[in-house]
Amino acid sequence: MWKALVVSAALALASSASCTPPEAQDGAKKKSGEDCGDCKDDKKGGGTTKMAQNDKPPAADDIPAPPDVAAPPADAEKTASGLASKVLQKGSGDTHPEATDTVEVHYTGWTKEGKMFDSSVKRGRTAKFPLNRVIKGWTEGLQLMVEGEKRRFWIPSELAYGDNGRVPGQLTFDVELIKIVVAPKPPPTPPDVAAAPKDAKKTASGLAYKSISKGTGTVHPAATDTVEVHYAGWTTDGKMFDNSYERGQTTKFPLNGVIKGWTEGVQLMTVGEKMRFWIPANLAYGDNPRPGAPKGMLVFDIELKSIVGK
Repeated sequence: MWKALVVSAALALASSASCTPPEAQDGAKKKSGEDCGDCKDDKKGGGTTKMAQNDKPPAADDIPAPPDVAAPPADAEKTASGLASKVLQKGSGDTHPEATDTVEVHYTGWTKEGKMFDSSVKRGRTAKFPLNRVIKGWTEGLQLMVEGEKRRFWIPSELAYGDNGRVPGQLTFDVELIKIVVAPKPPPTPPDVAAAPKDAKKTASGLAYKSISKGTGTVHPAATDTVEVHYAGWTTDGKMFDNSYERGQTTKFPLNGVIKGWTEGVQLMTVGEKMRFWIPANLAYGDNPRPGAPKGMLVFDIELKSIVGK
């Protein structure tokens, strides 16, 4: 994960990944505010942290592995990626989730040797998570399902945690899709994303900005304030690389804990205002950022929802 645009968003990501079963291998691949309810347990060694405890003997109340846990049967479906699955119970819905949607599920996971390593069924509570925040096999597999459906997945290691991950090798999951929460749609790409228009203002640092809608407040945040925002970010070719809208919640962060263009720019705003920023590379992540970070000039639409404590 590159330096956070929004510190709390990065923290939310790490928190979400640690309590979202089964979490993505990198633990902080995307951002999310969803909470599956296991975060407190994870900090104490529970929740999905149990996935790493493969060396423990089976508990008496573990859910027994299915007879075909070691390999998919001949009647299992198989995708081009190598993911195999079989419908155990037909669903009542007709809509499939998209990768950006949040799903509510019950699930149990076993190694190919038949050892259970995680189960929401055993914990007695469902799990909720954005579908694009988990291992690849889940992101792909759950998009095959409809609400009410129960399906068994045989997930090859490359679509799970790898051969040296927290639970290595092929994994088998029984998943019941209980509910799909459709993600809010992100804003469209601005027509002036490639360069700041002539009517944009510019600061001495090179930051360009333009007010999209006026605010209702009169107070500007200071660099030491914590602010609450909605935002979307694009590279100059129009590709969106991050936004808070699809997560369905605003983000709070200390204004002096983010990239320079945000620290400077958001101080120009008042509560309720929406502003577009063209942030040069030296005020963002640079022209040669760490892997995964967007490079060059970046464009952001930011809505300032509140200044915490003011």
